[in-house]
Amino acid sequence: MSNWHTKNQSEIFENLKTSFKGLSESDVKERLTQHGLNLLKEKKSKGPFGLLFDQFKDFMIILLVIASVISGLIGDIVDTVAILTIVLINAIVGFVQEYKAGKAMESLKKMAANLASVTRDGNTEKIDATLLVPGDIVHLEAGAVVPADIRLFEMAQLKVDESALTGESVPSEKAIDTLKEIDVPLGDRKNMVYKGTIVNYGRGTGVVVATGMNTEIGKIAYLIQDNEDNKTPLQKRLADFGKKLSVSVILVCALLFTVGILRGEPIALMFMTALTLVVAAVPEALPAVVTISLALSAKIMVKQKALIRRLPAVETLGSVTYICSDKTGTLTQNKMTVEMLFADNRLIILREGLNEETKSNNESLFIALSISNDAVFNTEGKLIGDPTETALVEMAQKFGFFKKDIEKAFPRVAEIPFDSDRKTMTTIHKYKDKFLVITKGAVDVMLTKSKDIMINGIIKPIDEQKLFDINEEMASNGLRVLCIAQKFYDKVPEELSSELIENDLTIIGLIGIIDPPREEVKDAVALCNNAGIKTVMITGDHPVTAKAIAKEIGITTSEKGVLTGKDLNTISDEEFINKYVIDTRVYARVAPEQKLKIVKALQSKGQYVSMTGDGVNDAPALKRADIGVAMGITGTDVSKQASDMILLDDNFATIVRAVKEGRRVFDGILKMIRYILSTNSGEIMLIFFAPFFGLPLPLLPIHMLWLNLLTDGLPSLAFAGGPAEPDIMNRPPRDPKTGILTGTMVVKILWTGFLLASIGLIIQVYTVPFMPKEKWQTILFTFMCFAELGAALALISEKKSFFSLKFREMKFMLAAVGATLLLQVAIIYIPFFNPIFKTTPLTLNEFLITCALSTVLFIAIEIEKLIRKGWCANRNC
Repeated sequence: MSNWHTKNQSEIFENLKTSFKGLSESDVKERLTQHGLNLLKEKKSKGPFGLLFDQFKDFMIILLVIASVISGLIGDIVDTVAILTIVLINAIVGFVQEYKAGKAMESLKKMAANLASVTRDGNTEKIDATLLVPGDIVHLEAGAVVPADIRLFEMAQLKVDESALTGESVPSEKAIDTLKEIDVPLGDRKNMVYKGTIVNYGRGTGVVVATGMNTEIGKIAYLIQDNEDNKTPLQKRLADFGKKLSVSVILVCALLFTVGILRGEPIALMFMTALTLVVAAVPEALPAVVTISLALSAKIMVKQKALIRRLPAVETLGSVTYICSDKTGTLTQNKMTVEMLFADNRLIILREGLNEETKSNNESLFIALSISNDAVFNTEGKLIGDPTETALVEMAQKFGFFKKDIEKAFPRVAEIPFDSDRKTMTTIHKYKDKFLVITKGAVDVMLTKSKDIMINGIIKPIDEQKLFDINEEMASNGLRVLCIAQKFYDKVPEELSSELIENDLTIIGLIGIIDPPREEVKDAVALCNNAGIKTVMITGDHPVTAKAIAKEIGITTSEKGVLTGKDLNTISDEEFINKYVIDTRVYARVAPEQKLKIVKALQSKGQYVSMTGDGVNDAPALKRADIGVAMGITGTDVSKQASDMILLDDNFATIVRAVKEGRRVFDGILKMIRYILSTNSGEIMLIFFAPFFGLPLPLLPIHMLWLNLLTDGLPSLAFAGGPAEPDIMNRPPRDPKTGILTGTMVVKILWTGFLLASIGLIIQVYTVPFMPKEKWQTILFTFMCFAELGAALALISEKKSFFSLKFREMKFMLAAVGATLLLQVAIIYIPFFNPIFKTTPLTLNEFLITCALSTVLFIAIEIEKLIRKGWCANRNC
């Protein structure tokens, strides 16, 4: 970090070789050559062709391309075209997503100022902000975007909105004093302003100390670009699955080919059979079905106010183990609100209401809150101004004291503006034949300026210790505390000095202000806890405020302190990873690169991390996290472009709904994979074992391809619309290290496939000797199709019986199975298809017996559910 905040004006001028007159033209040219334009630079990207080429590097895609070539070799051009079309569609979808995801830098650039007011050679002029260089003297005023990182040396009531950079809700009140401590968080560097932030109030002058990529926002730009791309959990698992599947397929086919040759089978026949097995084993439709499943779920999530920018993010949410959330605007309302007040000698929590006696006894306090501020109503009737002051006005209005009405009775005649040195603000109002003085400020300062206190309308001596204790109690709850006092004059003093006017005051109340949590957040955090997901608050705000909010919403119940950005600087990476990162729930006063450090540390411990935020300062961590979640309403364009998902209602609770949907989707994908591999393995076992029983090749290549495309198509897709399992939000996240093919999954696949193949072999044994080839193959072909559809119906829920499901929970599967049944019946009974698919019509008895045998697999899977349910009931699983 640069240490300009620790240097005084003369040191800065000397280091930067500048003065109040500014730089000369020759100095500017030299420094532009040295430092470059005041722009955020992008590192060289891969370009559209590079991104498109990357889409074909996935192992599963390579396997599908090989499968398409094999399909062509065995004479099925239609299947070759179908597989290559699937590959191309996936490549285009992936390309579009990655191309859009690279737009974060463009949004970051938009935050830069277009023009800057600068003094050069003693003349002040407006110039293109990109031409600023270190040493330039820049002038700021309300409404301006700060054009570079600037060290202030002159200011008047300057307030700057730095929330997008630091995460603080309240505009930062600036000062020009030199700071002694080097390691100071950005939000506490009061003598600095930063590129891309906005001047809310006042004016200031300073010297440019950093431009372009050397600014704080430039560092964020670097972090955004520097992050390596991370594969989502689903992408990692599917890649691993594809590799294991390909190895298994090659081994099985090689074994089958070898055994066949040893048995004396013709080489050509065994080669064709082996190739057929390859095509049967490769789930050609899997990538497309997964993509469509995620797209359908993304459509559902939009209705739930969650917009998915990258499709794999749907499933990733179901896998996250940590949600790292920014505080301001995400967990809180990003709106300062009066939470407590001290009046009538007692502390009052406003959410619990205010009785009429308290209101009548404290009219002076509510009048003061209404009029001693610079908040105004715009043409639309919206209250605008400093967030603290608008909070005071809104609180007064809530209890019937309306600013516009009271200002008519108490017109302002004079004021002494706030400044950070004396920490007070005073306004003077005419009231009848007197003048009311209202002063507000920090409690410790106001106690030195006050002589008594009003309690129940009666003036009494001040109990300083009690006020200190009340102040401490309110501050410990994360509240910003203001003390309000007043006095009367018969006439306005000629000299409007703070020394003269701000003394002998009567305290009329203490006000506690905070950016409160969103109402629904507490329940959302509790649901995350219940689902085994740990919520972590990461904020640039003060530690006390962060801790108070975290305790209130249930992120932490510990009395331990929070880790600050300063702590993170003193802890080594190794110590942080091994001792702190897993158990720490609150981080405060952190810099953007530290948010990134936290996310990386969690990932190094094998966790899947979601980062939630809305500011520019969140963008690097949003991009690095396994899933970045941005706010749609209050979020900056930078955070949105860096994210995987956008919350359209800025509601943290929406994340919980998204987590549930993500888990449901992943469950659906697992069911789909079990279904595809179970049925495909059944087909492989049938073809593999038939020769050992002296039986002919059970199915032709065209049958295998039809089964794969038909039964792996619509029914597989229907799993995306299946119901959520009953325990979906009462179980911990899936272990990040667990792949798709677990031991349990393999056992389920093998027994299902074995049963399917066994019945198929029995059908062959009892039909081959007595029926023509086309007849028995049609029966076997139809049995395989119908049995696989029965498995799809049974597998729509892993835990609930098919018969206990509601129609709306299985309507997509019923439609898919119905359509597939009709297609299979069509290729049997419509003469046009018989020569193509080598089928022949079945008699009614043959058809009904085939249907009856097809139900065995469905019944077996339903029995498995009952057995597993009883087993789990005895073991509380």
